[in-house]
Amino acid sequence: MHPRVLAASLVIGLLVSGAAWADNDCVAPAGEWQSREALRQQIEQRGWRVQRIKVDDGCYEVRGTDRLGNRFKAKYQPDSLRIRELEIKFSEGGEASDYLDRGGKRE
Repeated sequence: MHPRVLAASLVIGLLVSGAAWADNDCVAPAGEWQSREALRQQIEQRGWRVQRIKVDDGCYEVRGTDRLGNRFKAKYQPDSLRIRELEIKFSEGGEASDYLDRGGKRE
């Protein structure tokens, strides 16, 4: 393989992988963000307890416990307060069904 083709392939690969990696960031302008207190209230209305809210990669990152005592870590879009990522550490007997959207119907 020619050195120029190899170098071009390497540069294109780095650009593509960098673009995909940057997609994890929130990009809302700071003037459009809702307050941390509004996010805290939204989370607590679910019966969850907030331990910490911080900004990470332009998103709100929240750590706390859910109403069943499971620890969670979540990323929220700061302008809409929509959840982007959710990681749950289930205690014994815990399951994911409490977190799945069933089209507005709760069983």
